[in-house]
Amino acid sequence: MNPQFLIWLAGSMAVFLSAATASRAYVASNNLLLLVLSLFLYCVGNLMMVRLMREGGLGLAISASAIAQLLLINVIAFAVFGERLTNTQLAGVGLGVVAMGLMLLPAAERS
Repeated sequence: MNPQFLIWLAGSMAVFLSAATASRAYVASNNLLLLVLSLFLYCVGNLMMVRLMREGGLGLAISASAIAQLLLINVIAFAVFGERLTNTQLAGVGLGVVAMGLMLLPAAERS
């Protein structure tokens, strides 16, 4: 896992988290501009994912993105919107964190 991949992953996560937050804000307010902003941000995030797929491969890029979003969007849902998860759901998020750690370990050379 090279540093450039991690930088692009962090950038795409910021964009996807902004998009999800705008989506949730739209649900609460019905402001159409928030929906348009959310859709725009999702498009930008997906374009950034193309670069990640080139750098790390489809499986790693999508998996790392999904798990990072799983963890970080729950932090936003808890901190900003006051949502809570059950203990079973928290265990699922914890397993996602373990999975992310295992994916980011350096890969052995293939023969």
